[in-house]
This record gives sequence, structure tokens and C-alpha cells, in this order.
Amino acid sequence: MEITDLAAQVRKEQKKGPARRLRQQGFVPAIFYGGSTENISLAVKSSDLFKLHKEKKDHAFIKLIIDDGGQKLEKLSLIKELQIQPLTGKFYHADFYEIDMKKKLAFDVTLNFTGKAIGVENGGELQHIKREVKILCLPTDLPDHINVDITSLEIGHSIKVKDIKIPEGLTHLDPLDAAVVSVAAVKVVKVETAEEAPAEGEAAAAAEPAKEEKKEKEK
Repeated sequence: MEITDLAAQVRKEQKKGPARRLRQQGFVPAIFYGGSTENISLAVKSSDLFKLHKEKKDHAFIKLIIDDGGQKLEKLSLIKELQIQPLTGKFYHADFYEIDMKKKLAFDVTLNFTGKAIGVENGGELQHIKREVKILCLPTDLPDHINVDITSLEIGHSIKVKDIKIPEGLTHLDPLDAAVVSVAAVKVVKVETAEEAPAEGEAAAAAEPAKEEKKEKEK
């Protein structure tokens, strides 16, 4: 189980004005909460959060090293929510949730699809429906990813949540009949080419005999 350290400091002021000044100074307002402690308002460096996000560790376990006026607190946590400003792409707020190593929690685990589906080799199209599954487990049992072998997947078939083998101690929380990946048949649409389509002159010429025949009948 990988744990990443992250420095934080307790912030005393919690209004919009101080939070805005924090962001201008390169910090992100945050909060730490959980079952065994009161909520703690924090400030973390934006550059540190950006590094976590870039290295895709924002879903990893984080040991918060909190500076509370000279006193150091260490809290194991997960980022529950990371708010990003849509226009600037900058971090706006972060929520850290306390982790109890003896309590099972729900986690989103990435699916790693291996092999090449036989249905794709036969002309089908691979469709990823879910790239993560929700798992219940102890933090110490959390896998980095779950492998899913798609080699035998044929056209018109799918792999469902219940088909995914998971280690002992883990429980699926998604609906067991939910599909995660499938191979669909590729629909071929015939497009009439210029060679196949009758030329304008040919079409007009073909219509002339029909007109003449109609006139003869009317006489």
C-alpha cells in the first residue's frame, strides 16, 4: 500500500475573503474530516496538489502532516473531492477523508484489460463500458488495479461485473449484471459510388422511351 506525504497547515479564518487570499498566495483551502475527529480547516500548497494530480496519486493514500501552530499532527486520508475551477483549471478546494485501517471502505479500482478479443480479430469493435469498478475492502487490501482478460470475448458478447475475479476480502458494489466491456458487430453501410450511380444524361435518356410509350397509349 503506497502512502504519499502531504504538508498542510491549519487555517483559522474560514470566510471567503481569507480563502481568496490563500489562493492568491499559492495555497488551496481544504478540510479534513472523519469519524474519529472534528473537522479541521486546512491550507495546502497548490503546487503539491498539482504534483499529486499529475502523478495520478490523488486517488492514493495520503498522510497529511498538519502544522497546527508548531504542533505536528499526522492523519491518514484519501482525497474525497478535489474541486477545479473550470475556466482557469486551478484547484479551488480539497476534501480529505480520514482513513481507519481496520474499517472497510468503498473504493473505485481501475480495470486493466489484457489480451486481444477474438471478436475484434473477426471484425468486431471493442466497446469499453466501465473502466473502473467499485469495491468494498480494507485499505490494506486495496489493489492498484484489477486485470480483466478479454481474449475469449466474441462478437455480441460482454464481460459483466460478476465475471471479474477479485482477490479474497474484496466485495463488488456495482450491480453484478452490469457490463464492463463488449464486442459489437460493425455495421457496414453501402455507399453508392459515382460509377454505380447513373449519369444525369443517362437517366434522362432512359426516361424518354417511357414518356413516348405513355403518349402512344393516350392516342
